[in-house]
Amino acid sequence: MTDRDFLAMEDWSPEEIGALLDLAARVKRGEVSGGLEKKVLAMVFMDPSLRTRSSFETGMFLHGGHAAVLEPGKGSWALETEEGAVMDGTAVEHIAEAARVLARYADALAVRAFPRGTDWAQEREDRVVRDFARYADKPVINLESSRRHPCQGLADAMTLREKLGETRGKRFVLSWAWHPKPLPTAVPASAAIAAAMLGMDIVIARPEGYDLDPDDTALIRQIARQNGGMFQLSGDCDDALVGADAVYVKSWGSLEHFGRPDDEAELRRGLRDWRLTVPRLRNTRGGKGVVMHCLPVRRNVEIDDAVLDGPNSAVVDEAENRLHAQRALLLELIGTRTTR
Repeated sequence: MTDRDFLAMEDWSPEEIGALLDLAARVKRGEVSGGLEKKVLAMVFMDPSLRTRSSFETGMFLHGGHAAVLEPGKGSWALETEEGAVMDGTAVEHIAEAARVLARYADALAVRAFPRGTDWAQEREDRVVRDFARYADKPVINLESSRRHPCQGLADAMTLREKLGETRGKRFVLSWAWHPKPLPTAVPASAAIAAAMLGMDIVIARPEGYDLDPDDTALIRQIARQNGGMFQLSGDCDDALVGADAVYVKSWGSLEHFGRPDDEAELRRGLRDWRLTVPRLRNTRGGKGVVMHCLPVRRNVEIDDAVLDGPNSAVVDEAENRLHAQRALLLELIGTRTTR
């Protein structure tokens, strides 16, 4: 594990994150070019991607580098991820060798690995991405794991600064939404951490049974307070939205029922009203609260068409900022020239 891995936003100080965001703004304005000539990023996608893959490939290209993309089990060997495994099954290569070999070829590695098992106590350790970092002697970037999506969080922070200007003391509402299936908590936790680092007042609105991991909740509360913000939980999405400056809509599964989809489905039955509508949006500050979502979004399930296509929606700007924030991250981690 190097001292410049990017596995979780909280591993970097608010000052370091602020510097990255400043660099990302310069990159977006076209003030920085080059810096990644003859650099290689090896990306390992154990799960699908649209924005993450395309934005990193584009970012490497724009600055003169190259992105090599691997999809284990499709175009490359299926990977064994368990330490001490007796490899007599379908996986033919262990991440211990894969990470070390890729580190010989590339200047940085990037890994996406969603939850696989049924035990949250194990999944919450983020073993796959952290084992890549343990075995590789090059920087490792988390492209979304069981617990974190720091690249999305970085773009979220960039979008909040662009849309709100001064963020300290402004109200950031992370609002749970109904979804046909339980989703990971990586994005909502990372979004709240990003807003907390910006000194915002954090409100997490969720139905009963949908709390984030208690350690993540405690961390968000701690970071918010350290940066001058406040933190609260709400069980009422309408009440939580009152006076909101930004609303981050996202579904996630119940950790109490992790790995038990039938039980989880029963819990979420009757919660379809948890979605962002035009009337609810009017409850935000002056009716002008910035609407955010990481995408992909289930239209008229998580957020209504009229909201997504309306003037408050920042979801496409947020997606664009994935590119600029990650260009800044790559320049910081493996760049060859002074960019500040």
